[in-house]
Amino acid sequence: MLSQTVRHCPFFCKIGPIRRINHEAIYAVRRYSSKVNGVGEFPASSKEEPTPLGRHIRDMILATGPISVAKYMQLALTSPIGGYYTKGQVLGHKGDFVTSPEISQMFGEIIAVWFVMHWEIMGQPSKTAFVELGPGHGTLMDDILRASRRFPRFFASIQNVHLVERSPELRRMQHNKLSCDPQQTQMVEDCGSKETPAQSTSATRGGLSVKWYDLVEEIDSSSDNVPLVVAHEFFDALPIFKFEKGHDGLWHEILIDIADSDRKEIAVSAAEKQLNSGRPLSGSDTNACHFKYVRTRGVTANAAFLSHDNSFAKLFDKGDQVEVSPESARIMAQISRWISAKKGMGLVVDYGQDWTQGDTFRGIREHKFTRPLSFPGSMDLTADVDFRYLRAAAGDQVKCHGPVEQGTFLHSMGIQARLQQLLQTTSDAKLQKNLVDCYKRLTDPHSMGRIYKVLSVFPNSFKGIPLPFEPPKTEELNKPKVEKIVR
Repeated sequence: MLSQTVRHCPFFCKIGPIRRINHEAIYAVRRYSSKVNGVGEFPASSKEEPTPLGRHIRDMILATGPISVAKYMQLALTSPIGGYYTKGQVLGHKGDFVTSPEISQMFGEIIAVWFVMHWEIMGQPSKTAFVELGPGHGTLMDDILRASRRFPRFFASIQNVHLVERSPELRRMQHNKLSCDPQQTQMVEDCGSKETPAQSTSATRGGLSVKWYDLVEEIDSSSDNVPLVVAHEFFDALPIFKFEKGHDGLWHEILIDIADSDRKEIAVSAAEKQLNSGRPLSGSDTNACHFKYVRTRGVTANAAFLSHDNSFAKLFDKGDQVEVSPESARIMAQISRWISAKKGMGLVVDYGQDWTQGDTFRGIREHKFTRPLSFPGSMDLTADVDFRYLRAAAGDQVKCHGPVEQGTFLHSMGIQARLQQLLQTTSDAKLQKNLVDCYKRLTDPHSMGRIYKVLSVFPNSFKGIPLPFEPPKTEELNKPKVEKIVR
């Protein structure tokens, strides 16, 4: 009944014709897979040429000892010495991976319609503000604003667009994608002495104010604007800590150290003097890579909190590994406070599961999966999102619904009806086939339809169940929220 209602609603009649078809993105790699080794792996027959960032990380380890996986991710992705996201083209066919908004305009249009529908359900608040975490090229927000403009009352309520983005290069791309007026743009110098946008107005989106931030906490929370938060493929790139339950029943942290073959070339290693240096994990060292995993002998401060969490203590056995992202919890708690205080709403779209996993950390380079410890700064690093952990971080201050599978979400919100509309706007057989291929890519369970999940966040004052988040069935209510994953 719900699906029929949404599918035949008049919303899609207003959105308009085909805007773009990304032929190449249909077949490009996504940012998820459990097949980390093998496909696209760099040859191990010779030593990798160290990157400038790799040398920096090596010197850091020599000076202070092995570092956490979270620290390695932070450096590899955002370091000014050559972090991955400080570079330009990282998404799309010319980059290393492709995301749903890059595949088809239908994805962003569906997200826009979802916000419009719930804006109406919540009484049409007169002042709203979009907040996007990790906007990429700006494609998703551009599609959301374009579709939103077809609903004049909703669009008139949008006062600001807030973009949380640390990468200067991506900020510049977002600035161009949203057609921001250079004459109205305030620039700041980034770490490379280049100018990067901090505030502007969108010339093609009704002069909307667009602001950029490095951190979520920098956004002004004193405004009375109702926040409309969207986080698409944001949490998967946040740093994780890795732990393994030892034979002593305690959690031991998995760190990153210099590879044995590199140590032989170093006369004195400060890292060897660290009391916390542990035993190398089996198979973690290769002849090619400059880094390896090690397991600490003692319990680190990072691992200590797991011992006090009953869910981890009861559901995992000796030898099991888990991945935990405290930064994800911090940001989820922050946006939940906004939504609670300002009566807003939010959508989190990402790949992952509704339980804690143990070994999903991987690298992606040139649309192939590869070892995450190879060539630091030259590839994307990612790990599956733990939606149970996000819901726990949100706490009782909001209501979280889901996650539901992306295919279920898109179908329930009417993507098939939108596809039919677009097919009727063209007689080009090739273009029609590409539209269908894009639809399949987004919704097929064997592609992005199942592994990608959608979680909604609403204030406790919201009554009922948001569309299209059906109440869980009885058997699902009795299912454990954290499932044990045995390596």
